[in-house]
Amino acid sequence: MNQQSLAKDYETATLGGGCFWCLEAVYVQVVGVRDVVSGYAGGEVANPSYEAVCTGRTGHAEVVQVTFDRTIIGFREILEIFFSIHDPTTLNRQGADVGTQYRSIILYHNEHQKQVAEEMIATLDASDAYRDPIVTQVVPLEAFYAAEDYHQSYYETNTNQPYCRAVIAPKLNKLQKDFVTRLKPRLEV
Repeated sequence: MNQQSLAKDYETATLGGGCFWCLEAVYVQVVGVRDVVSGYAGGEVANPSYEAVCTGRTGHAEVVQVTFDRTIIGFREILEIFFSIHDPTTLNRQGADVGTQYRSIILYHNEHQKQVAEEMIATLDASDAYRDPIVTQVVPLEAFYAAEDYHQSYYETNTNQPYCRAVIAPKLNKLQKDFVTRLKPRLEV
């Protein structure tokens, strides 16, 4: 397969649902996902730093960009995982993480992604899957800024850190329980 046809099979999703460490740790385990980059999007300031985003004054959300092979996994399945691993009904927070930088947000790359996201939210709301209405924003991606290097692969390099054990590990357990057929095979050591 040549590079041009390979590129046609890949798509990128940009999602925020709390701390980007959580989303990255989940999506790197999903079959068909080629790359996950933690970063910032949805704000007004170019090239924000983590410290600036944490103030809540840049308007950015902590997000991940997930590059996936759509011949293996579709955008809808990416969103099914997204909606299962965070609470899309809490405004500007996930658990103890509070602030606009932790909001639930889908930054769509094209009209198809927008349509799928809006349809999925409407379906979930109509099904009473959640006790409260979904507050996930669906907005166009204007710019994505990769987070600092120390945020990339955070869970992988800090699995014993208290936040990772208390917040990320339960999300991974849920992923492994609910999406077992969507997981990359684990290598035996």
